[in-house]
Amino acid sequence: MDTEALKKYSALHPKPAGLTLQYGTAGFRTKAEQLDHVMFRMGLLAVLRSKAVASTIGIMVTASHNPEEDNGVKLVDPLGEMLHPSWEEYATQLANAEEQELQKIITEICQKAAVNQHKDASVFIGRDTRPSSEKLSQSVIDGISVLGGQYHDYGLVTTPQLHYMVCCQNTRGQYGKATLEGYYEKLSKAFTELIKKSPSSGEGQRHLKIDCANGIGALKLSEMEPYFPKEVQIHLYNDGTKEKLNHLCGADFVKVHQKPPRGLDMNPNERCCSFDGDADRIVYYYKDTTGHFHLIDGDKIATLISIFLKELLAKVGQTLKMAVVQTAYANGSSTRYLEQTLKVPVHCVKTGVKHLHHKAQEFDVGVYFEANGHGTVLFSKAAETKIRQLAKEEEDDEKREAAKVLENMIDLINQTVGDAISDMLVIEAILALKGLTVQQWDALYTDLPNRLLKVQVADRRVIDTTDAERRAVTPPGLQEKIDALVKKYKLSRAFVRPSGTEDVVRIYAEAETQEAADALAHEVSLAVYHLAGGRGAPPQPI
Repeated sequence: MDTEALKKYSALHPKPAGLTLQYGTAGFRTKAEQLDHVMFRMGLLAVLRSKAVASTIGIMVTASHNPEEDNGVKLVDPLGEMLHPSWEEYATQLANAEEQELQKIITEICQKAAVNQHKDASVFIGRDTRPSSEKLSQSVIDGISVLGGQYHDYGLVTTPQLHYMVCCQNTRGQYGKATLEGYYEKLSKAFTELIKKSPSSGEGQRHLKIDCANGIGALKLSEMEPYFPKEVQIHLYNDGTKEKLNHLCGADFVKVHQKPPRGLDMNPNERCCSFDGDADRIVYYYKDTTGHFHLIDGDKIATLISIFLKELLAKVGQTLKMAVVQTAYANGSSTRYLEQTLKVPVHCVKTGVKHLHHKAQEFDVGVYFEANGHGTVLFSKAAETKIRQLAKEEEDDEKREAAKVLENMIDLINQTVGDAISDMLVIEAILALKGLTVQQWDALYTDLPNRLLKVQVADRRVIDTTDAERRAVTPPGLQEKIDALVKKYKLSRAFVRPSGTEDVVRIYAEAETQEAADALAHEVSLAVYHLAGGRGAPPQPI
């Protein structure tokens, strides 16, 4: 390590006094002007991680669905997965270190993580369309260069595309080609094969309106459009040419506000969907003939995919084990439908994609989605090998055809991370193959009315939870109070959990009617306010 170069470059990326940041599920995220030193240091960390695992590591500069003036950074591990939890701690240490401690902390990380400093290092970089992203990307490059790492800058890409490239690189091309063309070709080829088999193939066009959140999704979908079969027509809205990123649009806005994004006109029963700013989340929606807005979120997406895959697995006649992974925020109706009607096992884990991804890896086929529209499907190596073998060698025509459809599904799904483009193509293919309208999909089950609230507290750490965040352990008496409140309402449940980023407690309640869900959420928020050190005025009824 060249200590003089480190000192010199570090001084060019000074840390603002008194700023402390925590590496969470979404990496680091805050106002863009506070991130220059963090980007430089994450460049350093990526080199160390690359040397430690002798693989290419990814760095994505994005703040996803946050406002345009924010930015962020996350590291991508060798198979396109999130950074290993033990390294999240190193990231936090490095980001918060004072200038004069940098070298000491790098040395400590090398010792703890057995980093061989003489190994080569390789880093892939990507960024979203925020005005601050290019300059911050350059700070990452400075960090990589100081420690002698090699890098490939992909420039503007969606977050899932960068995850994909990293996985392709480290599997020596087994997963695909580590280029944008490779990504477009792999997905569009699988999609085209699937669409060919749909009952209405060749009968007119399938139209889909896409709100791109004024983000990177618009740019990449435009590049990909020539690869799509002619039966599919996509219409892009909020493409970033006029308005601000994520402003009154995008998947997060539509999910939270339960209404269409600005800048997209909907006709009755038209299929529409929204991406978020870095294109790793997707939600669908439509308006019925009375003008009523219907949201189809991550729970219903997981359900549609599960129905389709379960039918195919039954046809190929293999004893492959499939499960769905959800969080406590999943609507109770979706869990009941999956378990009771579909007879698919459902597992609940803590909030945060890394927890869902990890659990989904335990099954032959693991479907995971957060209600916010972030999710994917994972196939175990053994399941994938078996399916590909059946698609080639199975003598029974029906079984072989089902295996071929599954094989194309495996190629269409981005298994490294939730990917709005890939998920959209999966959904469009399933709807076409099953001959389903958006209304029929929506009618699989009816969501229970629910309400999300938050309460300001002096210290969020007073709340500790268990049972995948569904029960509060502390403060004393809070869970008993919630249990008593839940008993007052039909089909109800409620839980509280501390925010990962600010001193607020998040409250979720659902019940048979909206009035009941609102009343329950309000009563639980009062209990939190009184028992967990609420700040400011007590919560008011909704």
